[in-house]
Amino acid sequence: MDWIINLCYSLLWNALNSQASVIILGEESMRKVYFLVTLFLMVGIALTGLVPAQGFAAEKTITVATDATWPPMEMLDKEKNIIGFDIDFLNAVAKEAGFKVEFKNTAWDGIFGGLDLGKYDAVISSVTITEERQKKFDFSLPYINAGQVLTIPKDLTGVKSLADMKGKSVGAQLGTTGAMEIKKVSGVKPKNYDEIGLAFEDMASGRIQGVVCDTPVAADYALQRAEYKAKFMVVGDPFTEESYGIVLQKGNKELVDLINKGIKAVQAKGIDKELEKKWLR
Repeated sequence: MDWIINLCYSLLWNALNSQASVIILGEESMRKVYFLVTLFLMVGIALTGLVPAQGFAAEKTITVATDATWPPMEMLDKEKNIIGFDIDFLNAVAKEAGFKVEFKNTAWDGIFGGLDLGKYDAVISSVTITEERQKKFDFSLPYINAGQVLTIPKDLTGVKSLADMKGKSVGAQLGTTGAMEIKKVSGVKPKNYDEIGLAFEDMASGRIQGVVCDTPVAADYALQRAEYKAKFMVVGDPFTEESYGIVLQKGNKELVDLINKGIKAVQAKGIDKELEKKWLR
């Protein structure tokens, strides 16, 4: 519709500034020209208001908190950008569902409290869907299965499961499913950390003998990191069945439905499997 407005302005300007037009058409005729051009201009502007501008995307932007200390799921790169599986996954979901995401790096110990207070719209931070959490929050569809696994030093023999760690110290991040699982095993000495990387540092120094964490995290530390992959190994298969989900305030059905729409599209296209290969294999 821009061409209509431009044409109207051009005609009106030429009419107003053309003495020749007055001489040729006469004063009365020029009044009619002014009237018609002005009417044409007003109609053009009105029509333009009804047509959305080309390229304008009226997309919803949601703020999402993540604790960027859980590689390869969420972490900071050298430029302090938040990257990882969860970040790529939610961006893909947003693209499929037609919204945008603004990520906010937030410490784990306050991440759910911030959601309660409305500081952000959702949380994606390797959050396991549990019955207890579902009582207080709404969750998206599960987007990845990730069970707890035990990682130990390669020179620690005779260990096939967490039950074989009796009398030994095993670390996990405070408030996680891994920390809860350690407490279930009698005789194992639990040690909690504010950040999972500190647990692996302690295990490398010999202060603890094992670490329990989500499978993706264990894969990152024990199998991919140059400083650890020669020292650590993952024992057996995951001993829990868990799913990660995106967390939202209770009753926010509109946003839950929007995110689930994107998750279904991402899974249908196999984008999630491509991201698993990129980050977790």
